Parts: sequence; C-alpha cells; structure tokens
Amino acid sequence: MKLTVKPLKQKDAGRGLAAIDRAAMDELDVENGDYVVLDSGDSRAVARVWPGYPEDEGNGVVRVDGRLRQEADVGIDDNVHIEPADVNPAKEVTVALPQNLRIRGNIGPHIRDKLSGQAVTEGQNVPFSLGLGPLSSKSGQRIPLKIAGTEPSGTVVVTDSTEIQVSEKPAEQIAGPSDGSGAAPGEGGTPSVTYEDIGGLDSELEQVREMIELPMRHPELFQQLGIEPPKGVLLHGPPGTGKTLMAKAVANEIDAHFTDISGPEIMSKYYGESEEQLREVFDEASENAPAIVFIDEIDSIAPKRGETSGDVERRVVAQLLSLMDGLEERGDVIVIGATNRVDAIDPALRRGGRFDREIEIGVPDKEGRKEILQVHTRGMPLADGIDLEQYAENTHGFVGADLESLTKEAAMNSLRRIRPELDLEQDEIEAEVLESMTVTESDFKDALKGVTPSAMREVFVEVPDTTWDAVGGLDDTKSRLRETIQWPLEYPEVFKQMDMQAAKGVLLYGPPGTGKTLMAKAIANEAQSNFISIKGPELLNKYVGESEKGVREVFEKARSNAPTVVFFDEIDSIAGERGERMGDSGVGERVVSQLLTELDGLEELEDVVVIATTNRPDLIDSALLRPGRLDRHIHVPVPDEEAREAIFAVHTRNKPLADDVDISELAGRTDGYVGADIEAVCREASMAATREFIESVSPEEAAQSVGNVRITAEHFEEALDEVGPSVSEDTRERYEEVEEEFTPGEEPSGKSDVGRTFH
Repeated sequence: MKLTVKPLKQKDAGRGLAAIDRAAMDELDVENGDYVVLDSGDSRAVARVWPGYPEDEGNGVVRVDGRLRQEADVGIDDNVHIEPADVNPAKEVTVALPQNLRIRGNIGPHIRDKLSGQAVTEGQNVPFSLGLGPLSSKSGQRIPLKIAGTEPSGTVVVTDSTEIQVSEKPAEQIAGPSDGSGAAPGEGGTPSVTYEDIGGLDSELEQVREMIELPMRHPELFQQLGIEPPKGVLLHGPPGTGKTLMAKAVANEIDAHFTDISGPEIMSKYYGESEEQLREVFDEASENAPAIVFIDEIDSIAPKRGETSGDVERRVVAQLLSLMDGLEERGDVIVIGATNRVDAIDPALRRGGRFDREIEIGVPDKEGRKEILQVHTRGMPLADGIDLEQYAENTHGFVGADLESLTKEAAMNSLRRIRPELDLEQDEIEAEVLESMTVTESDFKDALKGVTPSAMREVFVEVPDTTWDAVGGLDDTKSRLRETIQWPLEYPEVFKQMDMQAAKGVLLYGPPGTGKTLMAKAIANEAQSNFISIKGPELLNKYVGESEKGVREVFEKARSNAPTVVFFDEIDSIAGERGERMGDSGVGERVVSQLLTELDGLEELEDVVVIATTNRPDLIDSALLRPGRLDRHIHVPVPDEEAREAIFAVHTRNKPLADDVDISELAGRTDGYVGADIEAVCREASMAATREFIESVSPEEAAQSVGNVRITAEHFEEALDEVGPSVSEDTRERYEEVEEEFTPGEEPSGKSDVGRTFH
C-alpha cells in the first residue's frame, strides 16, 4: 500500500521505527514489532513497525526518521510503497568502529543492547550512541557504526541472541553500500542534522519548508498560480534558538546544493574583491540549481548603509541587493539569512522579492523545551525516574543551546563520578566501565545549578534560596504577596476563567529593617521564576539616553525570559516625583517616564511582575502608583509582639539556647524593634556567649568543650543594652499616616503634607 511520509517525533528518532496507524497496520496484516520495507522505486529501507500517533489515525501516514528517509530516498510528504518484510534474525553481525574510538574489552553486549530490534544490512551506517561525554562528540552525540557483515546475508534483525563481532578494520576502510546511496552530506553517509534533531519549532519549521521545499520540488504549483516562488527567508531571534540548525536540516532533507557564507569570511581588504566573492557564490549556486545559499550572521555583511562608516560594507550591501533582485534571473536559488540583530540589517533587504518572509525563532515554551531535552538525551543512558517534563518546567528562558549545555553538563557530572575508575594513561577504555555509566537525577540537578539562560547572563541573579520559613511574622503581608505574584504563575487557568489580569507590580514600603528585601527574595524563590535585581542608582548614567536604555534593556530581558520577577530596591532613588528636582539635568524625570511606558505601555508585560521596595513612599512619582502600574501597595509594618516572637524563633532556630531563655518574654520587651534589630540582638547575645567561652578556656580545650556552650538570658540582657529599637514612635506614626494615604480605592493625595512629615 502507499502511505505519505511524515517526520517522526523527536524522542523516537534513531531507533529504526516506522510509526503506522492501526487501520493501515490491519490492512498490511502486520503487528507492533514486525518489519516492513519502504520502497520508493529507487531505494529500499527496512523499518520496525511502531503504533502510530493518535493525531494520524486514518490519515494514511507513515512516520520515519531522517536516516530511514535517506535510505529509502524519500522526502517528507512523498508517497512511499510499503509491504511486510520477511526479515531473518541475525546469528552474527560484524561491526566496524571509527578509527578514533579506542575501547578495550568486549563492547559487543553494549552494542547488541543498543541495536536490539533494529534491522541492519551489510554496508549500512548505523548511528550509535555510547552514551555520554567526549566519547560521543562526533556528529552530535552519535558515532557512525559500519555494518561490516551479517550472517545470514541480506537484511537481518539484531536479537538478544545475536553475536556481535568487532571488526579489526576501522569503519573508514570498509566499502559502503553498492547502490552508492550512502553519500550524504553527513558523516559516514548519515545526514548530520534531520528534522527530528530540531525540537520545539514545529510551526516555524513548517513555514520554512513551505517557503523552500515546495518551490524546489513542485515549481509547477507556482506556475499554475501565476506567481513567482519566494526567493528568500530571513530567520531571526535570540542567539541559540536554532536558526543555523534549521538551515542545516532543510539543506540535508532537500536534495539541493547547499552553499553557506559566514558573513565576515567574504570581506577583503582589496577594492572590489568582497563583491566578487559574493558574485562567485551566487554563480556557483545558479550553476548547481536547485540550490540554497545560507548567509549566517547576515547583519555583519549587510548593515544599514546610512549607519556604517566603512565603504566596503556599503558596496557589499549594494552587491547583495542586485544579486537577490537584479536584472539577471537568479533561477532556482533560494537565500536563507540568519541573524539575531534583525534591526541592524539594511531595510532595502527586508522588502518583498528579496527576503520575502521573516520568521522569528523565539525562546521555546515548556512543550518546546521538553522536545529539545528529548532530542539531547536521546542517546544518553538515563537512570530510571528522570522526569524531563519537570526540567522543562524549571528552565524558563532557556533556549535550545542552553538546554544542550544542560544535558552535556549532566553527562559530564556523570563522567566525573566514574573518573577515579578510569585509567586515563591507557590507550583504550574498559568496555565494562562504559556499560556502567548512567546519568542520574542528581547529575541533572547539579547541572541546573551551573547553567544559566544565555539571554539572562548580563543581568542574571541566582534565584535566592530564601524561603517563607526565613520570614518571621508578617503573615498578612505574605499572603497578599503570594496571591499577587505566585497565584497568577501557578494557576493561570483560574485567572483566565475569571477573565482577570494579574497585577503588574507591587510596592513594599515601611520603615528600614522590617524585611522588605527579604520578602522579595522569598517570593522569587517560591514563584520558581527568573529573578532580575536592580539596585536603583546603578541604572543612572552620565550620558544622555543611557539611563533610559538601561531600563528598556531590563524589561526586554525580563519579557524574553518570562516568567520573571524584576526587583527594584530603593525605587525612590530613580523614580522621584517629576518637576521637583533641579540638579540632575532631567535624567530622573526621563527614567520615570521610561518606567511608566514599560509598565503600562503598548507592549504587554506577559508573566513579568515588578516588585519595588522603598522606605520613602512619599517621594515616588504619583503616576507610578496608580492601578495598572505598581497597583498593590503593601505596608510592611513594625512587627507586633506576636510577629516579634516569630522573628526571634527564626533567628534562634539553630542556636544553642539555655533553658532560662524565654522568647515570648523577649518579644514583650522589644517594642519598636524591627526584624533587623531582632537579628542584631540575637547576634549580639551569641557574641557575648562566645566571648565568655573563649576567654575562659585555652585554645586546645576549645574544640573539645564547645558543645557545652549555651546562650543564656543574661547574654540576651547584655544584647538588649547594646541594641536599641531603630524605629521611634514618631516614625511609626508617620508610616501609619502614609498607609492611610495609600488606602485602596483612593488616589494618594495631599502628597506634600506627607512629605513634610518626613523632613
């Protein structure tokens, strides 16, 4: 029967499977695990039957991976003839390893486990994964094994009883298949990148394919419609999202001539030579049409002509324009450009007829991240119980390249674990050691600590490890913060059902030392989101426009790595009331304006929450405090007796207290003390006990008797004499007045009166 070829899902690639739906399996009279032949007329390939995906039910689709598509010489959406295959189990298979791979001992069982159930033919290349680390650096994570011989001959299936022999000759010296179909762009006859190696970009890949594959394979469709096929595609997006990888996959999958230009390599110091090199590339492409010309980092050779100082760049841009859309027909040549700075490209290149379609390749979502992790862990010996979905959920803002380095780092952690067993002086590595390698949950967890999203490198702050347990008291404040920030991220479906927008921002205000910054740290940790911390004054710059640019960049990074908490400490230093400052050349006012437009401008802030803290709320510009910007105002008050007791409990949790220390009595005596004062009291009492102990024993005895030290009520008395309350009654009353000003539902008014009370 004839079925239409489609790509396989990422996690199933590389196993020699053909996913066929139930109806087609019944018609062919095959079961799961049987073998079928894919016959395109020119070539044949044998694959093992696998149950089709639910979405393909009844569509007449067979899904196979890039290696099988190449063996059978078919492309995606082609029809292929399928019939049951009569395949014998293999008694013996001889494999040849690449020359640079040196393994001592019997690696046969390891290879047999990996190839079990796959159909193999003499002369075929099978991508094989040793698992991890530097051993599998060739062709991504896979090593091409050459099948040197089989018994019986023909196509056979590797079973648990098959004997695997390793050939003396390296794979490079063994001839390929007689029909010559093995000469592919990839290493040793296997395509180096196929569509199954790209995760999380299905819709973008579909767009690229319709722009490039259709015109090359079926130009008659466009002739019938009376239109010119598209001539250029510009892929743009943050670094590491897979632009170059996609171009490679398209070139491998389509049987087209592929030329790639790395921007700077065509630049020459001699007059006219850069343009000549560019012309040569296009001439070569049109002689070998259909062809793809791929220009990586196109912004380096085609910057805006008005903004570049060099004469060479202008001439190269002009040459590129005329080659892409000049008087001479360029025939069946499609140009793919890739850049992560799309706004730096000359606008003349970005019109129809040149780059007809601009496709943004953005930061992947949770599903995309899961697919990418499946691609990169496909050949890894993962331990049981590793949940890739959980890692996909915890890697907000990670692009494909970051996820790849995460899996590499996890593999390297595994390698470090068994490194003491390896004898690195030897030329060869024991096969048993290789078989014992696994990547565990803890390897992944350690790797996650060390890998940060690349788009966040400049502003990245480790998510604080402060939890709610470290915040004593303040229960009301905690619950308000939780519902403002955690709930929208944890229960998006509830907010959607209620047609409710999450709050944009929260202003925490209160006397110094009450725990505002500590709360922001705890919420960033609990919300499992990226955290960008901005200390107000660091944004200010002496050059005009730079301070505003700093604000803009912070929000741009937050958007592209959402969900993100942006934390402004001491926001009064950069967002003062406009019109009241004379000495700063207006930079403060411009920063406030920029902040206002970022918080509530035309661009939506998706999953980005701003937390600002201040102990001078009266100085902040009133426009920032209206609903839709910093719309929740949370007063972090001076703690009452109950809260002080909770704070004492937090700070004495791990201290060796004597029996006579009564925390509730201490809480009753520390009226007016804020969290920072209580911490200082506990530290001072500990210091007093330490001082007394060290003065009473010799250094030799100290180590033995330190377990007997206790902090007594007397030490706390000393500490209370040393540390006084930092908030006076007057200050507390002023903050309560401010809280009345900020009561929900009323605009803050009479600002100047409040301001006066603080002076």
